[in-house]
Amino acid sequence: MKNIRGYETFVKVEPLHKGWSGDQKYYIETAEGRRLLLRIADSSEYSRKKTEFAMMGQVAALGVPMSRPVDFGICDNGRSVYLLLTWCEGEDAEIVLPRLTEQEQYRLGKESGELLKRIHSLPAPEEGEEWSSRFNRKASQKIEKYKACGIKLNGDTEMTGYIENNRHLLAGRPQYYQHGDYHTGNMIVSGENTLSIIDFNRFDFGDPWEEFNRIVWSAAVSPQFATGQLDGYFGGKPPLEFFRLLAFYISSNLLSSIPWAIPFGEEEVVTMKKQAEEVLGWFDDMRNPVPTWYLQDSLMERG
Repeated sequence: MKNIRGYETFVKVEPLHKGWSGDQKYYIETAEGRRLLLRIADSSEYSRKKTEFAMMGQVAALGVPMSRPVDFGICDNGRSVYLLLTWCEGEDAEIVLPRLTEQEQYRLGKESGELLKRIHSLPAPEEGEEWSSRFNRKASQKIEKYKACGIKLNGDTEMTGYIENNRHLLAGRPQYYQHGDYHTGNMIVSGENTLSIIDFNRFDFGDPWEEFNRIVWSAAVSPQFATGQLDGYFGGKPPLEFFRLLAFYISSNLLSSIPWAIPFGEEEVVTMKKQAEEVLGWFDDMRNPVPTWYLQDSLMERG
């Protein structure tokens, strides 16, 4: 850590353990009173981390309130790579939202959708593979890994059937920059109820609508927030084509969540099983692509 530029100004260094990232994370205070977030990863991730830092700079330039990039480099005598970012003041949105009025939850959700639309304005590299072939292969791999893992979900037949019957929806989808893990767990709400976005380390490039596969976490916390996110992103009610793809991406993600959870233990497996049952209820066992949490006839003011 001593190789990090500005290390001599660090007067407080506290390790952070929240989240699933493999990065080592630290809360930093400097002698000048700055509050920063330090992320350290193995040097083998240098190329990806360099791109992560650069893309965060492009997102910040769009005016997105976020953990902004400050510095990037090599540390630990070449063994590690680091990102130094600004610290976002506030609490996790998933903690704050239940304390707010439904109207305020919807407003913050709408703001998150508008911010995501801005994030998705950054194009993917032109040399990337066509989306339909790329994600169809990915979906097939997820189904294979799920079938091989030995743990079964209630309703897996409905989910795999929906995927197989709707692969054609991927044709012609555009590709843009994705945050990669966009949900209430990676959003900070300040004391003034303003929103900031954090944890861009899972960034990717792909269909911007695939980004909504994580909305299951937000909807479980606040249907009003999730509804607002869709309304904010689309400037009103989303088209039916979006909901059909949403069900496709969420089904694909849920199947892969089981083999992902197994190494983390029984508790995580149970969490994913519970989420799958909840999602099946939202989509009426995959018969209705519009989830029940989307408050179409809500009395909340839209606009």
